[in-house]
Amino acid sequence: MHSKFFFLLFFLSLSIFAQAQTERWQQHVNYQMNIDFDVNNHQFTGTQKLAYTNNSPDKLKKVYFHLYLNAFQKGSGMDLHSRAMPDPDPRVEGKFAKLKPKDEGFTQVTKLSMNGAPTQYHIEGTVLEVSLPKPILPHSTVTFEMEFLSQVPIQIRRNGRNNAEGIDYSMAQWYPKMAEYDQDGWHTDPYLAREFYGVWGDFDVKITIDKNYVVAAGGYIQNPEEVGHGYGKPGLKLHLPKGDKYTYHFKAPNVHDFVWAADRDYVHKKFTRKDGEVLHFFYQPGEQTKSWEKLPAIIDVAIDYANEHFGQYQYKTYSFIQAGDGGMEYPLATLITGNRPLGSLVGVAVHEQMHSWYQMMLASNELLYPWMDEGFTTYASTKIMDHLAGKGLLGSAKASDDPFASHYSRYFQVNKAGMEEPLSTHADHYQTNTAYWTGAYTKGELTLRQLEYVIGSENVAQGLLKYFHAWHGKHPNPDDFFRIMEKQSDLNLDWYQEYWIRTTHTIDYAVTDLSKKSRKKTSVKLEKIGVMPMPLDVVVTLKNGDQHLFYIPLALMRGEKTGDVMNQMEVTVLDDWAPFQKEYEFTIPYKYKKIKSIEIDSSHRMADINRKNNISKKK
Repeated sequence: MHSKFFFLLFFLSLSIFAQAQTERWQQHVNYQMNIDFDVNNHQFTGTQKLAYTNNSPDKLKKVYFHLYLNAFQKGSGMDLHSRAMPDPDPRVEGKFAKLKPKDEGFTQVTKLSMNGAPTQYHIEGTVLEVSLPKPILPHSTVTFEMEFLSQVPIQIRRNGRNNAEGIDYSMAQWYPKMAEYDQDGWHTDPYLAREFYGVWGDFDVKITIDKNYVVAAGGYIQNPEEVGHGYGKPGLKLHLPKGDKYTYHFKAPNVHDFVWAADRDYVHKKFTRKDGEVLHFFYQPGEQTKSWEKLPAIIDVAIDYANEHFGQYQYKTYSFIQAGDGGMEYPLATLITGNRPLGSLVGVAVHEQMHSWYQMMLASNELLYPWMDEGFTTYASTKIMDHLAGKGLLGSAKASDDPFASHYSRYFQVNKAGMEEPLSTHADHYQTNTAYWTGAYTKGELTLRQLEYVIGSENVAQGLLKYFHAWHGKHPNPDDFFRIMEKQSDLNLDWYQEYWIRTTHTIDYAVTDLSKKSRKKTSVKLEKIGVMPMPLDVVVTLKNGDQHLFYIPLALMRGEKTGDVMNQMEVTVLDDWAPFQKEYEFTIPYKYKKIKSIEIDSSHRMADINRKNNISKKK
């Protein structure tokens, strides 16, 4: 009796522990920073007061900060990583060798305490390792106070001074940033110019700089009357401070990063949407001024589309800032190079804006799952750009019958070259930039486009909305996303994640034979040549133009898709294609002589690496 009671308690405790382990928790930060910028030597001193809440069940004996500016030095991890790449990023290649000490970047921490007690710390490249005087207990908050000195490097990648278009300061990854701690432990990856992962929290930032500079930032301005430069509403009475410097005060609530830029020649334009969101545009006047002047109205239409199809934007401001080295997303703002014709300017602006959904509000771990951000963002921006073209907002550009066609071609090209790597690869550990860019952006995008084929486009559309509503602000992972899609479609998708995300196995199906079965029937034979299994849409087209869809479900899905092309033509659902089955034969109720063609995936959404054998045409 006593032993039975013991075992009952034991198994009950295991059950409770298992349940506790599945609960999702997140750390929280509250930054207060004061920056005094010296434009003469491109340095700034800073103080940081950081309230850090440990919502984990663990005692934390150490914490870590990212010091991104330390990457911009000769011999840094970013420098070595670039030199190790057989296809280095041209924005980085060769630039480190030319750096002089005054052109490098750095952050030096001069003082750091926790709750008033000094800490022990040292710097390893772009990571500050801090040993604490006392552990941070679970569900408690401590306060770190830091003083630091930083130097802004010549612009190489994303941040820096004097970019290629003459913008004075692109201030991205510029402050000591607390590393994320989650159910997988600390994320202290060195900065190699790849991706990021941050702690949700609130930012209160004051930037003091020479008054000749206009400061743009991803936040809400708190003192428009003290800085002018287009902030505030018309008729605002200014109280500009005396002296050579102005202090810009910004707040950004419930975000995981803060970006700003400064230039002496910025034009600042505002656009207020019907829903009250205020869009800010900062750019240098020049040959592309007309493009920038047209941008606000176009972005307004793009945001309407995004809100309807991908979830409601959660903030009331967003800034498009000419700066950086191409396009880079941050909470409430993006840095983009701006000397572009209208189509290109809209394209980069839309792409970076869509990161507000798939990184700034959802915030998956970009280092572990870059495709969940870059890929989903590319998918969404492709749809938006096609929508804008269809409305005649992109000049001569017109809506496309298949806006994803070139993206499939890019994937096929890299796969054929043998350069593809699994999407499960850590962003910093891809062997080539080509593999990373193609995986994160292109194959990541095709994850959704091909999923339209697997479960139906309406299920994907509804699933994306449910994914956003369920997971914004919560750091979702791939399992979280695919579970939403399984619930939406009532289909099993673990096989899809296993093959498409975790391997480089390819898809290749072929029509191998089309022959007369009887006087009124025809036999069709198909072959699975590639390793990755897929359900098949097989479209029979008759000589009179009639079409009939023969749908072959995949047994691993445990069901059949509905909607999509199923609503566009007559459908016959065939027996499942079993796992490891190499050949499949079925009979269609049409005379052989009346058939014009038979094609696997006439929608071209399946990433079949050899589409030539997907179709059999009769003369």
